[in-house]
Amino acid sequence: MAAQKLIKKLEETIENIPDFPIPGIQFKDISPIFLNPGLYEEVIADLVNFSKGKVDAVCGIESRGYLFGIAIAVALEVPFILIRKAGKLPPPVISEKYDLEYGSAIIETREGQIKPGERILIHDDLLATGGTTEAAAKLVEKQGATVAQFSFLIGLKDLNGKEKLDKFNAEVYHILEY
Repeated sequence: MAAQKLIKKLEETIENIPDFPIPGIQFKDISPIFLNPGLYEEVIADLVNFSKGKVDAVCGIESRGYLFGIAIAVALEVPFILIRKAGKLPPPVISEKYDLEYGSAIIETREGQIKPGERILIHDDLLATGGTTEAAAKLVEKQGATVAQFSFLIGLKDLNGKEKLDKFNAEVYHILEY
């Protein structure tokens, strides 16, 4: 669990942008974190502490999952695996389709980068409804690996994304919750 000092720093740093990208949405702008290298390092240390010794690789979801996910993998000394939108990776790829509020989308990872039996951490910046993260977990399972953990900078409790992840029997962690 994140120290109250880190939580307070993040709450003071992350900007709340009302009515973006559409009216009624309260956008959490995490970009000011990257203006403060010391704070960024504290975030990475907290996320690494959650996963140390528990995972064999980190998967980051395009694109904001890369912002912290790569640094987590480097600190854990494990591989980092890209999960991207369809058509962004060269073949061969493994794909997973998932539903959005209006329509659907597909995410992919390169075939063979996730190894059978590996314990995987899936990281993204924000857990909202959980649809993209659930699809990422299905990609991991399709390749014979296990989702051991999910980590996020922010969890939005009112959108119930964690419930979609419960079926994977993995630890779920977020530093902040709104």
